[in-house]
Amino acid sequence: MFRKVLIANRGEIAVRIIRACRDLGISPIAVFSEPDRASLHVRMADEAYLLGPAPSIESYLNIEKTIQAAERAGADAIHPGYGFLSENSNFAAACERSGIPMIGPSAESMRAMGTKTSARALLRQHGVPLVPGTHTALKSAEEAIEEARVLGYPVMLKAAAGGGGKGMRLVSEESQMAGDFIAAGSEALNSFGDSRLYLEKRVRAPRHIEIQVLADRMGNVIFLGERDCSIQRRHQKVIEECPSPFVDEELRRKMGETAVRVARAANYVNAGTIEFLVDTERNFYFLEMNTRLQVEHPVTEAVTGVDLVCEQFRIANGEPLSLRQDQVHMRGWAIECRIYAEDPDRGLLPSPGVIRNLQEPTGPGVRLDSGIYQGWEVSIHYDPLLSKLTTFGTSREHAIARMNRAIQEYRIGGIKTNLPFLSEILCSEGFLAGKTHTEFVDEMRMGVPSRKEHDASVFQPYALAAALAYTERTESSPKSSGPESQNAWKLSGRPGFSTVRHR
Repeated sequence: MFRKVLIANRGEIAVRIIRACRDLGISPIAVFSEPDRASLHVRMADEAYLLGPAPSIESYLNIEKTIQAAERAGADAIHPGYGFLSENSNFAAACERSGIPMIGPSAESMRAMGTKTSARALLRQHGVPLVPGTHTALKSAEEAIEEARVLGYPVMLKAAAGGGGKGMRLVSEESQMAGDFIAAGSEALNSFGDSRLYLEKRVRAPRHIEIQVLADRMGNVIFLGERDCSIQRRHQKVIEECPSPFVDEELRRKMGETAVRVARAANYVNAGTIEFLVDTERNFYFLEMNTRLQVEHPVTEAVTGVDLVCEQFRIANGEPLSLRQDQVHMRGWAIECRIYAEDPDRGLLPSPGVIRNLQEPTGPGVRLDSGIYQGWEVSIHYDPLLSKLTTFGTSREHAIARMNRAIQEYRIGGIKTNLPFLSEILCSEGFLAGKTHTEFVDEMRMGVPSRKEHDASVFQPYALAAALAYTERTESSPKSSGPESQNAWKLSGRPGFSTVRHR
């Protein structure tokens, strides 16, 4: 196994990878920008190296500085996390040239799947169902207008590289195209270092369902069930769950087999996610492949018991997958909420500032992936994601009840957060019934006023109803103390902060 690994990222995902390093006996190395000098991931790492000033293009997106930091640290490998350089094929190639492997797919596979346009062009040859759209990057707003006339409005402008809703715009009419083309390209450049865009026909109110895959160097490829990521705001996922309340065994098998076919078409190795749009008739269409670890990976870990980050390390180390397809079992239900520094009373605008007090949720079935601490200043320079709150239960009702309880416990003082907004979603009739789609949040908020307080009474009736439903279900079922009644994911203890050497 690797001796030292540099983590080319920040925030909660850097902390998550540090913990995997500790589990495997690997020394974690951090990098940071000037505003992140006192960040949690820096404090937890064995060593930390300054990349540069706040702008990501001068720090976390700087390939040369990242490779230099890895060389100075004597790192055996680099883990890119998600975002920043994680889907940059030039970075993967630079790692290969330096002799310090990136924990992820090869540069060749990343070129094939890391940009949406190249992936669409490749998979069209393999008969994978695609959303109608362009298969090459658009050269100009004028070309985008011409293509949109063929597809018919509304259309989606999307970044060819990256994901997470960055560089994406819904264009409803031709007059919007020029301005949205510039705005989306600028956002894509700032987020991924790549301004290229492409077009897709907008699919009305679909479900966004993705399949997690793992592939090793021996040719083994498996899928680990699905995640339903239909709860989105501004094209960015907010709440995810595993499994999906919409997917049955037959659809899961079909989508899983298609995902494996996609991975094989790209000669893919390591962890990856194939995203699909699914209509009301259960027809599914390839959307994109994320050639990296996903933000929402904890829900898959909870339900399958597979530590995806540790599996990434093992694959990169040349080891075979630790399990076969017939050994993948989904038990229970998991839900993840993304906690952002956003003000619900101001249209969920970013809310930077100092965290004055912090009370984190704990207890049975609760996992918190966090990159913050009391006294930490939330920067204006980066995505306002603070943490990811995941709950696990033996049923969907149980997981929802635990999430409501965990949100009641969660207090972040000194800044505004989206916790009240998440409460509204969790208590909505549509969410409780599992009847969601990618436009669900927009439709819900048209009829639900934003709440000015994080008030437990807002969602207490729904938490009670969910808890009662869970109690009735468990009391009517035979008691079990076997593995199916337990959360297969066992959290590791928090490691103590280690001494940081700033270089």
